[in-house]
Amino acid sequence: MNVILRGLGYLKTYRLLAIGAFISMLLVTATNLITPQLFQLLIDDGIEGQNWNAIVNATLFLLAIAIIRGIFSFCNTYWSEKASQGIAFDIRNEVYTKLETLSFSYHDSQNVGQLMTRATSDVEGVRTFFATGILQLVAALITFMGSIIILLLTDWQLALSVLIPIPLIVFVFVQIFSRMGPLFGRVQQNLGVLNNILQENIEGIRVVKGFTAEGYEATRYGNQNQKLFDENIKVVNVFSLGFPTVFLLSNIATLIVIWFGGNRVMSDAMSLGTLVAFNSYLAFLVQPIFQLGGISQQLARAQASGTRIFEVVDTPNSIVEKPNAQALAHNTAGNIRFNNVHFHYPNKSDGTLYNLNLEIPAGATVAILGPTGSGKSSLINLIPRFYDVTEGSVSIDGQDVRDLELDSLRKQVSIVLQNVQLMSGTVRDNICFGSPDASEERIVNAAKIAQAHNFIMDLAEGYDTEVGESGGNLSGGQRQRIAIARTLLVHPRILIFDDSMSAVDAETESKLRTALQPYLDADGHTAVIIAQRISTVRDADLIIVLDKGHVVAQGKHDDLLSSSALYADIVHSQLEAENTDTDVDVKAVGEQA
Repeated sequence: MNVILRGLGYLKTYRLLAIGAFISMLLVTATNLITPQLFQLLIDDGIEGQNWNAIVNATLFLLAIAIIRGIFSFCNTYWSEKASQGIAFDIRNEVYTKLETLSFSYHDSQNVGQLMTRATSDVEGVRTFFATGILQLVAALITFMGSIIILLLTDWQLALSVLIPIPLIVFVFVQIFSRMGPLFGRVQQNLGVLNNILQENIEGIRVVKGFTAEGYEATRYGNQNQKLFDENIKVVNVFSLGFPTVFLLSNIATLIVIWFGGNRVMSDAMSLGTLVAFNSYLAFLVQPIFQLGGISQQLARAQASGTRIFEVVDTPNSIVEKPNAQALAHNTAGNIRFNNVHFHYPNKSDGTLYNLNLEIPAGATVAILGPTGSGKSSLINLIPRFYDVTEGSVSIDGQDVRDLELDSLRKQVSIVLQNVQLMSGTVRDNICFGSPDASEERIVNAAKIAQAHNFIMDLAEGYDTEVGESGGNLSGGQRQRIAIARTLLVHPRILIFDDSMSAVDAETESKLRTALQPYLDADGHTAVIIAQRISTVRDADLIIVLDKGHVVAQGKHDDLLSSSALYADIVHSQLEAENTDTDVDVKAVGEQA
């Protein structure tokens, strides 16, 4: 219940709407409780007493009650829905903001489908309960208690007899609710897995079709869909088994009223109108219990969904800005130093970087090479503090990056990744993503340096061309060049290229490097380049060779050719006319396929 109580805290912003909905609910409940009394007067004084004035007065009162109930039912529904939409609005924003601020290490361990489910379906589960569940719960309790009091005041002996099945009905609903919470939790979990499979298949449709894996993926999706179906059926089974029992017990209470109440009417111990009113109040007594059944379903889902939501909201961030963090000046020189750096990813026990000492001079163009898994990307991710070092420190111009404001640090350190992520919108929107107020002249100049301007102008609508889902209507090289232009437009002091020219042809890469160098030299930008092509890095001021998390060599191209066997192997492997791995049994691979 702490989850529900915490959710109620979001009502503070919408307290006036909540109060209005609550008062409207009270008035609706009061009119419901008054109605059987009017029917009693209509039957006893009007029909049996053959008094037309009593009939007219009772009818007019019933009409007035119906109008009042209709007005306040509308107010209750409208205000409660509006308040619940406000709660959902705030929760969605809070979840989104939290996801945006959580570090890479958190997202490395999560799948997108689960996070999407928590930000959408789970929020809706909480909203639905606050829209109708809470007020229905209060109304049901008031109606229940009010009906009991009126029944006891009307005929306490008959009232006690019909109350006998009530504890059994309540017991059944308690059993239903106790089983609902875990079931709804599993339903939402399986829904998240299903959403993740769906997202993977939509995003990777080219891979699926390319490997003719439609059948396999359909089976995988179908199996997970079956799991979700099975969990939902378990929910249905609980209600299907529980509610017939409740109906049976409530019908027993009705039979008691008809049997004993009918005998009292025939013996003139009770009027017919009183019996009708008594039976109506019995319905009011049983109806809230049935409402509690529906509310228990909403409550169980809200509890399960709220738990999943607050798991995200309460997740501690591994990258935290210090209270006294300093801003990194825009005119920072850009000297980067790694001092005794050890690093391993939070979800891995094995290290990635070991006792790494390295200095990248301000204004220099530094290249990083090494075999796959040598720690190249890990190293550069420490500079903008996407991850924190396990031991040691990373500093810029003598300032530990952990002592800097994250916003100012990441504005001055910009990374162009190999796997480019373009956002929905136009080419222009993507280029000026980090600089939304950039002038057209600056946008075009950045695109020209990135060798993107010409192909952009060949697009149907030039810079106003929609890029499609994740840039699906552009080639890999085009996406990379747009990403480079996006980074150049931000004008950071430190630029990092993480194999971000891998999809660009050799001629375009040469033009890009030629255009990029004057840009870097103009303001003394520090550039760090990870690349596989020797042509990309051979003219760098400093080349660093990594292997298994260690710096094994550094220097210029010519020096490394003679001093580093690993660097020489990399160079020679690219210069060989034919690169064949003689250890691979080609025939065996073919047979295995």
